Amino acid sequence: FINAAFLLLIFTAVARGYKKNKGQAPKGVQAVFEPIIVYLRDDVIKPNIGHGYEKFLPYLLTLFFFILFGNIVGLLPGAANMTGNIAITLVMALFTFFITNKNGNKAYWGHIFVAPGVPVVLKPLIVLVEIIGIFTKPISLTVRLFVAITAGHIVMLSIISLTFIFGSYAVGGASALIVLFINLIEILVAGIQAYVFTMFSALYIGLATADHGDH
Repeated sequence: FINAAFLLLIFTAVARGYKKNKGQAPKGVQAVFEPIIVYLRDDVIKPNIGHGYEKFLPYLLTLFFFILFGNIVGLLPGAANMTGNIAITLVMALFTFFITNKNGNKAYWGHIFVAPGVPVVLKPLIVLVEIIGIFTKPISLTVRLFVAITAGHIVMLSIISLTFIFGSYAVGGASALIVLFINLIEILVAGIQAYVFTMFSALYIGLATADHGDH
């Protein structure tokens, strides 16, 4: 809920700035987020989905910033590690799963259940593999984000624990410096994981909705 509140506050301000500065160079908070939004739209979402990408743009942008803010907030002292909770990553992956399969076109389902160009004898096996593939996509989304975020927190916690294991100020000082460095890397990982989750979501939706003329 805290994460959602951040999204509402920040992007309400971005929207106000966009209306106020329409036709002019972005200013303030709008100047920070508009380049990211435009990059995601033009270089991630549109190329992966193709025609009709506008329909999925609000969901994918929300997904990216929800994960990004959750990752960064999770790095703050005393904050909850939201994206390190597999229940959270599973729910986001299920959203992508349902949106993908609800919008899947005839070519998408035909490729799964008819498997063109495959010998008749092998078709039942290929259909089974394709059906399994439908469910492995959300599982991979769930596990990838959960593991990447959790691993960083476990490493930092382990290094901090060395201070108490050895009961040494020297070890404590060295641990603090190492953890600071890892924390900086984790900020980069926060952005990368949000990008990867959004990119794969866009790719899966694009594969389900693509016309033969799109690619």
